[in-house]
Amino acid sequence: MAELLFVPFKKSSDVDIVKPLKNLIHSTYNTGDLNEDFTDPINELSRLRTTAIWKVFEKSSLDVLYSYYDQLASLESKIPPQEVQIPFKWKDAFDKGSLFGGRMSLTISSLSFERMCILFNMAAMQSAIAAQQPLDTEDSLKLAAKLFQQAAGIFNYMKGNIMMAVHQETTPDLNPDTLNALSQLMLAQAQEVIAYKCIRDEMKDSMVAKVCSQCEELFMDAMRSLQKDGLRNLWDREWIPAIQAKQATFRGLTQYFQAQVCRANKAVGEEIARLQVATELLKNMREGSPVYELSAKAARQLAAAIRDNDFIYHERIPDARSLEPVSRAHVAQALPPQERWSAKTQDLFEKLVPMAVHQAMQASSARRAEIVNAEVNKLREATQLLNSILASLNLPACIETEGTGGAGLPESIRSKAAAVREAGGLPALQQLMAELPELLQRNREILTEAERMLREEAEADATLRAQFGARWTRTESDKLTEAIRANAAKYSQIIDGAVRADAIVQQKFKQHKESIELLSRSDDQIDAGVPNAPTPTGGDGDAVRTLRKLMNTVEEIKSERDAIESELKSATIDLQEKFLSALAADGAVDEPAISAGALGAALAPLQRRAKESLARQENLAEELQRNHAALMETRGGASNRDEVLGKLCAAFDAYQDLTSNLKEGVKFYNDLTQLLVAFQNKVSDFCFARKTEKEELLKDLTQEASRSVQRPAPSPPQYQDSVNEPPVVATKRDPPPRPPPPSAAPAPGASPAAAAALPYPQQPQGMPLPYGAPPLAPYPVYAPMPAMYNPYATLPYPHHAPRVPPGAPYQPYQYPQHPAGYPQPPPAGYNPYQQQ
Repeated sequence: MAELLFVPFKKSSDVDIVKPLKNLIHSTYNTGDLNEDFTDPINELSRLRTTAIWKVFEKSSLDVLYSYYDQLASLESKIPPQEVQIPFKWKDAFDKGSLFGGRMSLTISSLSFERMCILFNMAAMQSAIAAQQPLDTEDSLKLAAKLFQQAAGIFNYMKGNIMMAVHQETTPDLNPDTLNALSQLMLAQAQEVIAYKCIRDEMKDSMVAKVCSQCEELFMDAMRSLQKDGLRNLWDREWIPAIQAKQATFRGLTQYFQAQVCRANKAVGEEIARLQVATELLKNMREGSPVYELSAKAARQLAAAIRDNDFIYHERIPDARSLEPVSRAHVAQALPPQERWSAKTQDLFEKLVPMAVHQAMQASSARRAEIVNAEVNKLREATQLLNSILASLNLPACIETEGTGGAGLPESIRSKAAAVREAGGLPALQQLMAELPELLQRNREILTEAERMLREEAEADATLRAQFGARWTRTESDKLTEAIRANAAKYSQIIDGAVRADAIVQQKFKQHKESIELLSRSDDQIDAGVPNAPTPTGGDGDAVRTLRKLMNTVEEIKSERDAIESELKSATIDLQEKFLSALAADGAVDEPAISAGALGAALAPLQRRAKESLARQENLAEELQRNHAALMETRGGASNRDEVLGKLCAAFDAYQDLTSNLKEGVKFYNDLTQLLVAFQNKVSDFCFARKTEKEELLKDLTQEASRSVQRPAPSPPQYQDSVNEPPVVATKRDPPPRPPPPSAAPAPGASPAAAAALPYPQQPQGMPLPYGAPPLAPYPVYAPMPAMYNPYATLPYPHHAPRVPPGAPYQPYQYPQHPAGYPQPPPAGYNPYQQQ
């Protein structure tokens, strides 16, 4: 009888997984200490992969495969697998190559593809270990049956999930029909091992017959699947004859054990008919086979039964085709893949929450930041409006005690001037403003460099597609980079919004520059630039006292708003445990419902206090204007001194706002630089993966051309540049389409008050907002933008050292319509392998 069959292994090649994974984890989770926390786990994952792909022929490597698969499955649930830019290359398990070329391979940048290939090797290793087990001991039979059933379950699982993981045409070994055939073969061999155990344990003949009957049926199904068109040439040449022999053997065993049942029932005629079939099918069993002894025994029993029937029973022997079929016992089952294969392996990435929870936390954080920013903006706008009212009324300067003869500076002006000088005065403001153009140019250069890499990759792909036509089977670049280009456009819009915010800051600076310069001088110089006040009449005491009380109320309101703003910004709501509980209970996270309740409970009291503060200001402003008008009537109207002091008050408020806006602008540009560096690294990883794919595909096309050309008397080749391309291949289809992100451009019709406030977003995650731009809706969770990326955590790939293009006006990226300038395909009949 033929030996047990096992599946060959897929082979892979080394690839750097450390740098792309670091980049992806940093950009996805927006954590500042990931370099320290996740360097060792990523290095350990790389070591596991190296061991898993190069030690597949050692028995202990099954545990390594289990461990690596568990880590892949865990990591795939915690980072967006479609964002991984690692060119995983795997060769076809059944392709042995040819004289003129290598083996068929497939290169895809996807964790799902890597996981499926490792799963294939796990099933192959299980089948190899099961096939090596001796069939004469209890433990070995149990282990072989278990491993074959697990392998059958893995292949059956892959059959239904491979296309969702790969999204393109696979190599023949991963074709669903191939996987179905392998699953059926593994299940048939599991039933075969169970049949051997039943025979060894001397179970009831009727049960053994049913088990063998089911085994015959399973091998028949496996034979049909293996002989399908397009599959029969995949297998080793021994497979089909071996399976045919197994099918015949178990048909004979079924008849033999059913004949024992007939013998016990004294059905001699049927016994003889079944023994005749069994003897014919088992006669070629070689010595040492598990059923060799049964073959000889069947022949002896047939001779004895015929002799007894001739002399005693004289029963009619029925035709073999009229015998009733033996019922079947479904003992072997395809075991579904386990959730975790290795119980000893600790999750290397247990600190990373599942992707669904992380996305929910991002959305919740963005929702909280949107509410906080809206409340803070309302408070700041109201405070600026109040300051402008006070400046126009020359308060509190007009009610402060003045020096002798109406000269001298009011105390409020002195304190404001001292504060401006302490902050650095006009030079400090100009220094901050001088930083913005340089930071803006740096961000534009990084974005331009990323778009240049995308453009060159797309042009190279379009040229090769035009050169090779239908043979260039990989997915077009513009389909794969749809989300990347949408992100680049979003970054471009954000930079444009920041430029508009810069213009608002510059306009405000020019408006108050002279008054700020005056405030930056000494008190004597300021006093010299302020006209003397008219002689007081002494009839304004009541109005002055009332205004002083109102000014105290103003200070109370400002202090209260500072406290409210601080509490709003510091309000932290950790919903991770709730999201994890919801995911475990329902399998999904209802982020809007969970966030709405938690945010409402935490922020509602602060929102009520902010609303009450705004209502108090309306009444306060009316009282200030009414009492100030009464004071001016007693003094005969506002003087030139009041006008100058009012400008100084307004300049002080503008100085504070400009300092805050410029610091926020510098921080914004620095944060945006980190995001753009992360984006550029992601583009670099993508281009590197596409380059590897291109080289693999070119290599396969070159080998295919060499195999199809006649070798005798080749003409001397005329080398072209396209032939000198580095060899390569693999195909890559597009992942599931993702809609582009929402627009980030600031609303052109924003109110002057909102423009003056220039709120800077407080949320640390996601894409930063330009100060001066309205808050954006949270970025879609299916394509999160990178955040808090540390540009010093990793080094670039050797093939693309960072290049910074010279400063130039920013131009949005556009794809070429008609690429040209690339070499033409080689002439017909070209043979790259010249005979010596």
